[in-house]
Amino acid sequence: MSYSLDYAKRLIAEPSVTPATGSVFDAMEAMLTPLGFAVHRFQRGDGASGTEEAPVENLFAIRRGPEGSKHFAFAGHLDVVPPGEGWVSDPFEPTTRGELLYGRGAVDMKSAIACMVAAVNDVPQEAGTISFIITGDEEGPALHGTRALIDYMDAEGIKPDLCLVGEPTSVNQLGDMMKIGRRGSVNIWLTVDGTQGHVAYPHLADNPIPKLVAMLAELDALVLDTGTDWFQPSNLEITDLEVGNQAHNVIPQEAKARISIRFNDLHTGSTLSERVVAIAEKHGGRALPIISGEPFLTAPGGFSNMLAAAVEAETGIKPEQSTSGGTSDARFLRNVCPVIEFGLCNATMHKRDEAVAIADLDRLARIYTRAALGALALEE
Repeated sequence: MSYSLDYAKRLIAEPSVTPATGSVFDAMEAMLTPLGFAVHRFQRGDGASGTEEAPVENLFAIRRGPEGSKHFAFAGHLDVVPPGEGWVSDPFEPTTRGELLYGRGAVDMKSAIACMVAAVNDVPQEAGTISFIITGDEEGPALHGTRALIDYMDAEGIKPDLCLVGEPTSVNQLGDMMKIGRRGSVNIWLTVDGTQGHVAYPHLADNPIPKLVAMLAELDALVLDTGTDWFQPSNLEITDLEVGNQAHNVIPQEAKARISIRFNDLHTGSTLSERVVAIAEKHGGRALPIISGEPFLTAPGGFSNMLAAAVEAETGIKPEQSTSGGTSDARFLRNVCPVIEFGLCNATMHKRDEAVAIADLDRLARIYTRAALGALALEE
């Protein structure tokens, strides 16, 4: 019996568009309880649906090993992005066609969580403590998800030694890439105020658009760095421009823009924010930065080498150790313990007809078994 395929189907069958609550966590709990895990579930957020304060469900499960044994954590999320239209089959009805399993979350990342649970079947309790850190708020604002789980662990005095996040890191085939770090991310809203007026009488108005254009030109010309040994160069991108002027003969009162910066460990979110604020003020505007994550690196060593060996043993591929891509909840977990991400091929994540190779599920479960056993036996 393929536990990983069965578990993946059970999770995919539960609709869980972010923020996720309810039945998908029931399914997760039903998988873990027979394996000896004590499961704690809680909700955080008390606002209206569709807001950043909408309720989010989280799950922490632990199976304790012998006193003094090591603690290895699996982490991930059960929420998914909206499926959109045009699927060949119901996105929340797991469907096999040929060698693929289709469904929303098949790649990102219900199948990986299924493989984690399947992996634990082959990890004896005497090997050490295993836990699951599972949220319903990774694809959304990520305010009441993994951060709330970390608060819970802190309050309970629980601290894993190592953590593996099951994000889909592989590119062309299972095993070709794992993430040992991530760049940081800051989004900044820019505003320039002016004075509305008739275009024929510009001396009676103050047009904010030229000021905003000059501001954006200076920001776009910035070269933040040329990269480091483990990180690609930081990049600043203009992601939105808004005036909203409905009339052709009116000088607008306000002009807005938004930029996003993905940055390596040569910077912090606060230093970059301060730099942008200064440029905005220089051009008569203002900036509102929101930092969504700082860069981090789990330095290559025992943990990454062990995981790479586990991947190679099952796939014949030595994974590239990378920091590329966007952000994940590893940016929060890195404050708890060393964390690495490894999972399925990411080609169809967030796409219509998201699908995973069925053969990869059992392979990934075996990799996760090796990773858990290796982490619990790893010397300091």
